[in-house]
Amino acid sequence: MKKVEAIIIGSVLVSFMVSLYFYPLMPEKIAIHWNLQGQVDRYTSKFPGLFILPSLLVGIVLLFITIPKVDPLKENIERFRKYYDGFIILFSAFMVFIHLYVISWNIGIRISPNIVLPLGFGLLFFYCGILCENAKRNWFIGIRTPWTLSSERVWEKTHKVGGRLFKACGIISIVGLLFPSHVTCFILIPVMFTVVFLIVFSYLEYQKEVRQLDKGVSKS
Repeated sequence: MKKVEAIIIGSVLVSFMVSLYFYPLMPEKIAIHWNLQGQVDRYTSKFPGLFILPSLLVGIVLLFITIPKVDPLKENIERFRKYYDGFIILFSAFMVFIHLYVISWNIGIRISPNIVLPLGFGLLFFYCGILCENAKRNWFIGIRTPWTLSSERVWEKTHKVGGRLFKACGIISIVGLLFPSHVTCFILIPVMFTVVFLIVFSYLEYQKEVRQLDKGVSKS
C-alpha cells in the first residue's frame, strides 16, 4: 500500500501545485459547472474554484486509505487489495483530470465537456466492473445491500452480475462520445438502471436462498 499511498498523495500535491501555478493566470470568475448541453451555467471566484477539488481529493484519499484499516472484514479486503488499489489510483487520476479540465477551460482551451467526460466516466465505470467481479464481502467496498452483506453466496452472485453491468455502463458511456448532445443519458441512465437492478437482484437471490434453506429444514 505504501507505493499506492505515494502515488495518490503525489496526485494531491500535483493538483495543488497546478492550482498555485495557474492562479495568477485565471480570471476573477471561473467556470466550474456545465449544463446538459455542455454550456457553462455556474461560476465562482478563482480561489475556491481552484482549490475546492484538490481539497476534496484530500478527504477522499484519506477515506480510501482508512477503509482497509477499519473494516471489520478487512482480511477479505486484502484478498482483492490489488484491485482496490487500482481503483484508488484510477479515481485519483480521474479527479486530477477533471481539475485540469476546469483549469484548461478557464485559460481558453475550450473542449466541450460532452466530449471529455464520457471517456473519463467510461473508464471509471469499466474498472468498477473489474473491482466488483473481484470484491469479497466487506462493509465499505462493493454492492452493499442488506442481502449481500447477509449471505456470501448472494454477495458473490450479485457482484459477478454487477461486474458485467458496470463494464457495460463503461462501454455505453464511451459510445456517448458519438452523441455529444445526449451524452448525459449515456452516462446516467445505464448506471441508474444498474444500481436499481442490483438492489432488486440481491433481494431476489436472498429470498431464493431463504426458500432453499426452509425446504432443507422441512425435509430434515
